[in-house]
Amino acid sequence: MSNVATNTVDPGEIAKFEAMAAEWWDLEGKFKPLHMLNPCRLDYITSQIAAEYGRDLNGPAPFDGLRILDIGCGGGLLCEPMARLGATIVGVDAAAGNIPVAQVHAEQSGLDIDYRFGTAEAMAADGEQFDVVLNMEVVEHVADPLGFLTACQQLLKPNGLHICSTLNRNPKSYAMAIIGAEHIMRWLPKGTHDWSKFITPDELFDLMRNAGLDPVDRKGFQFNPIMWNWRISDRDLSVNYVTTSLKPA
Repeated sequence: MSNVATNTVDPGEIAKFEAMAAEWWDLEGKFKPLHMLNPCRLDYITSQIAAEYGRDLNGPAPFDGLRILDIGCGGGLLCEPMARLGATIVGVDAAAGNIPVAQVHAEQSGLDIDYRFGTAEAMAADGEQFDVVLNMEVVEHVADPLGFLTACQQLLKPNGLHICSTLNRNPKSYAMAIIGAEHIMRWLPKGTHDWSKFITPDELFDLMRNAGLDPVDRKGFQFNPIMWNWRISDRDLSVNYVTTSLKPA
């Protein structure tokens, strides 16, 4: 296994999210698309973790004893539900402005979450280990996807679970994620995404294998403009999609 890259952070990408940090918990703000998508993301994440670790989601604190890392945690939209499910959760973000926003909201919510300003690479270099690594809508923003995914692999315990979502690269994703979300609906500031950095599912699976991960599942997140909601799709990975992979023992 090659040594983890020292820094895959793209400063231009970080600056975009620094500028939006204060709006993380505004349901009608710049992160409205994530708030809309979050229930669908959580359904997938929690079901994958429960299946892998034999947990009953209807029981009290089903993720008790699991150490989970959320890379690119932003304002804590995923960390807080994980904490409520009983996990020991660490949220790391390379945009320093996101951390105090996340800390204040967690404190207001009565949740104990370890938020840190930093990178996956630095945590891997420190030898940190987790049962689960969440890597949601991050890989399309980094400078070196393989180096970043290698850091994710190194952060996992043997048999650990890696859940990664991103955006497919095709004409439909350009129309939906760039033209639709940024220019027509104005859900996101123009320039939030760089379509050339989007990654096809096959490309992502190849990257994960090269990083030492074993891909085991992929699903689509499909938006319904009539019902105005998201659902998990077994077949439609054309725009937003999510993957699960394991670190071999």
